[in-house]
Amino acid sequence: MSLDRSRTRIFVAEDDPATLELIVTRLSVAGYAALYARDGLQAVSGILSSRPHAVILDVNMPGLDGFGVMRKLRENPAAPRRMPIMVLTARNSPEDVRRALQLGARDFLSKPFRDAQLLDRVARLLRAGPVAAKPVVYI
Repeated sequence: MSLDRSRTRIFVAEDDPATLELIVTRLSVAGYAALYARDGLQAVSGILSSRPHAVILDVNMPGLDGFGVMRKLRENPAAPRRMPIMVLTARNSPEDVRRALQLGARDFLSKPFRDAQLLDRVARLLRAGPVAAKPVVYI
């Protein structure tokens, strides 16, 4: 079964305007519908209302960090269950990776990243679908 990218919503939570623009542009050029927020509180609200197929989530954001976003989604009964989340951050200590995975992230990508690497990882998240058993982590 082929995935129709134009109907595939990817939610991006990133506070840095240049990084956000880069990610949204790359996703849009690849044919995805890219939605976004610039802080953690907006991200929770946007994810709940848009019910995206996958999320790209920065850790360091104002209002509520990426770990807090994952915690809020996990605690909210209205949140999509088992939604694939990729943490994309400059923070890449083993503790950050472990914490992200414990909170439900499926993947962890360190900044800086290459465009092709980002798109490959998004495609992998989507192929794995909502019931993938184990997260994939490459740092």
